[in-house]
Amino acid sequence: MRKIILILIVLVFTTRVLARVDIWCTLEGNEVTVSYRVVGEPNKVSAFALDITVDNGAKIKSISNLSSDYWVYPGSIQIINGEVNDVGSPICDPNSPGALGGLDTNGITIEMGALHDPPGDAYLPSSGTLLKFRVDKDCTVSIQENTVRGGVVLTNPSLPVDPNINCSFCFACFPCTYPTYNDWVKLGMPMCWCDRVSGGSGYQCDGDADNLVQGLPKYRVYTNDFNILVANWKKIITDPSLNPCADFDHKPQGLPKYRVYTNDFNILVGNWKKTDAQLPGNCPRGQ
Repeated sequence: MRKIILILIVLVFTTRVLARVDIWCTLEGNEVTVSYRVVGEPNKVSAFALDITVDNGAKIKSISNLSSDYWVYPGSIQIINGEVNDVGSPICDPNSPGALGGLDTNGITIEMGALHDPPGDAYLPSSGTLLKFRVDKDCTVSIQENTVRGGVVLTNPSLPVDPNINCSFCFACFPCTYPTYNDWVKLGMPMCWCDRVSGGSGYQCDGDADNLVQGLPKYRVYTNDFNILVANWKKIITDPSLNPCADFDHKPQGLPKYRVYTNDFNILVGNWKKTDAQLPGNCPRGQ
């Protein structure tokens, strides 16, 4: 019994907790930023091998803002006669084992490494931005560790890593965090609901149904918008003739859940004959 207890004590003191590396994404305009940090560990990250995928028929079009610390790209580097001829691209060659399709497909495999000589890796930061990327349409973005290509490796490669990856969200001009996102999808993802960067006017939620100014002094909310509202009065979401641009509050109202009703009318009246300069222009806004 005493021997068993001693063995358990030895295991407790010799078993190391997995090192944690956080990887997460943020949406900035129409770009996704991939960031990282090492948590509670003096060692730094030596290399990243990650799969980035998108759905809904979207394609990853470009990458940018590459980290200057992780400039070695094992997945595409070219070595000729024993010399590095081209550092290549962080996007792994699609013909390599375990790699995804590359740009203009729904998935890329990223391989980014740092040159270091332990313990001389003090110059490597514990956190930072790894890269940014763009997609060509609304979709859900997901990032996972690519263990076939090596995954996440610390400067001490003998230490096991527990990557904490928090990057699974929708990339859409109408934010999926809004409670009315599902309605936007059901209505066919109308562009008029979207932000200005993506093609909306930025004023639709304030009564701009036609995405145009009218008359002098260039009213953003005026008679054309009123006429569109009237033409869609008391229509429901399943009505194929519904113009969702007249749904200013992005919500159903009353029974049988009218998409265009008194709340929308009140929004239009409240902003009647206002110009761009008199409105914030930051639609959509979460409700």
